[in-house]
Amino acid sequence: MKKSIFIAAIILSCLSIKIADAQVHVSLGLNIGVQPDWGPVGYDHADYYYMPDIDTYYDVPAHRYVYLENNVWVHRTYLPARYSNYDRYRGYKVVVNERNPWERNTVYRTRYAEYRGRRDQVVIRDSRDDRYRNHWHDNGNHYGQNKDRGDRGRGHDDRGDKGRDHGDKGHGHGHGHDD
Repeated sequence: MKKSIFIAAIILSCLSIKIADAQVHVSLGLNIGVQPDWGPVGYDHADYYYMPDIDTYYDVPAHRYVYLENNVWVHRTYLPARYSNYDRYRGYKVVVNERNPWERNTVYRTRYAEYRGRRDQVVIRDSRDDRYRNHWHDNGNHYGQNKDRGDRGRGHDDRGDKGRDHGDKGHGHGHGHDD
């Protein structure tokens, strides 16, 4: 009797360790909460967005843009003036889960050239998916009907606060797919 209780305790201990280990891996893989409102829907995890219209990357966890400036890839919290008319909410974004994708920029520029000018991608702000509910702004205008103050989604911060990109905050959970 004591032997069977001891064996059962060992088995339960092993199972609980495996379950806890699996929960840690799952929670570390999701980053919906750090994806900006203008990010594409359907991704539980995104390291970078590639924006073919302006040949630029967005580092999702760091909330920084990566673009060429004087033939050097720079990391900034804002887009340069030359992209002042770029609309992040309407421009197409490709999720790239690769370390330093700009090092293979020719590959991405070529692969996603056909997405330049596309305006049919649903963004998190406009999604009715419940996993993005914490991205919705509770001002009586749900599902992306909220008033976009300040930035207007044009890729620059015209509030004089270039150190912070207030439009890139949000929370949520869910399951999607990666590219």
